[in-house]
Amino acid sequence: MQHHRPEPQEDAAPATETARESAEVVDFWQRLGLPGLIDVHTHFMPARVLDKVWQYFDSAGPLVGRPWPIAYRHDEATRIETLRGFGVRAFSSMLYPHKPDMAAWLNSWAADFAARTPDCLHTATFYPEPGAGAYVSEALRAGARIFKSHVQVGDYSPDDPLLDPVWGLLSDAGAPTVIHCGSGPAPGRFTGPTPVARLLARFPRLPLIVAHMGMPEYAEFLDLAERYANVHLDTTMAFTRFTEEQLPFDPAERPRLAGLQGKILHGSDFPNIPYPYAESLHALTRLELGDDWLRAVTYDNAARLFGITPPGAGEAPSCR
Repeated sequence: MQHHRPEPQEDAAPATETARESAEVVDFWQRLGLPGLIDVHTHFMPARVLDKVWQYFDSAGPLVGRPWPIAYRHDEATRIETLRGFGVRAFSSMLYPHKPDMAAWLNSWAADFAARTPDCLHTATFYPEPGAGAYVSEALRAGARIFKSHVQVGDYSPDDPLLDPVWGLLSDAGAPTVIHCGSGPAPGRFTGPTPVARLLARFPRLPLIVAHMGMPEYAEFLDLAERYANVHLDTTMAFTRFTEEQLPFDPAERPRLAGLQGKILHGSDFPNIPYPYAESLHALTRLELGDDWLRAVTYDNAARLFGITPPGAGEAPSCR
């Protein structure tokens, strides 16, 4: 087991602001009669990797000419406690390689993080390289429940033949992959719905969670979710005021969201969001799809998909 390298301590969020934000988020799920929230798209990764991610947002960022401040730039312990203060009962540790010979090391770190963080869904990742099937198989044996694929950052096609063993394993195991494959906020050589459609034609039972609702190709990824039983979407950054300014969701497609009520999962991109966490929830409310839809998206769907049971008094949720 890899030893955890402590992160440099940073100033925690001011207590009063944290308490105000927590109260706002908690009010959202308590009003719906939920035991809390489940967030399938949060980022926890080794400190030096996360530092480089933050440096990217601080410099160029994915949106040319538009600042992207990190709203929750705190040390790891503070970030975990912030989510718990919001009432997030289960969350992920989305991490991803940008080059070969990196994924297995990330998976080792993620296994250690999940072991010491009982409310984390054990997360793993992969890259198109020889041996990917072997380390994904090892991650599954170690208890990985959810995987991450970032097509734009990794600069690979999801239907790369080197990934065939990976997709076969994940399809057989029923372990979903959160896949950033849409062309937003910045396109890549292999982003867009076409490579994913080719992949699903060959692996029709493959469980995928399309990140960011597939923005900006929302309609095309809704098509895939309607066509394939195991294709879901996450709401990460979609519908927020920040995103709607440049990558708006067509209101004419809103009835399709209602039809896919059982296949949409709440995600936030915490901590790398340029606005308060509550905005991701207010954005869903502004869709005016009803409380049943909100309950399904922010808790029930993920609880069913991952077999999460509500925690008892004073107990950590069962999510690994």
